[in-house]
Amino acid sequence: MSETVEIGPAAESEREWAAELMAGSDPWLQLGRGLEACREVCGRPGYELFVARDEGGRCGFVLVHPRGLAGSPYVASIAVAENRRGMGLGSRLLDFVEGHFRPEARHLFLCVSSFNERARRLYERLGFEAVGELEDYVVDGASEILMHKWLRR
Repeated sequence: MSETVEIGPAAESEREWAAELMAGSDPWLQLGRGLEACREVCGRPGYELFVARDEGGRCGFVLVHPRGLAGSPYVASIAVAENRRGMGLGSRLLDFVEGHFRPEARHLFLCVSSFNERARRLYERLGFEAVGELEDYVVDGASEILMHKWLRR
């Protein structure tokens, strides 16, 4: 992946692009989330959307609620364009979130679907630990795994 990736706040117009990326990829496909549901998530008031861009344009995003779980930042969604997956962009997006929120927050949370093993392995490599499981939370037969990472102690 190019070293010239820049991550920063999204323009309002980029929320539609993020919703389309979500709706066309897993885990949202397996969770049965269509474009309208993804638009709703990407447009929620109070959520911060950050977009990764390189010389090829937009290549990924992360959506965070700054006080989403017990007053701590919660990563509501993260997605990488299909042609950029496996190149470290997901790690870079999460590193960005950590740096952005570390000055004021001690904890960072996210959920990962039980069937999304690749994402869970990434989160574990980055220092997240499973702290809870919500069985049959979004779809029957699958759990959402709540994961936590210390930003500072």
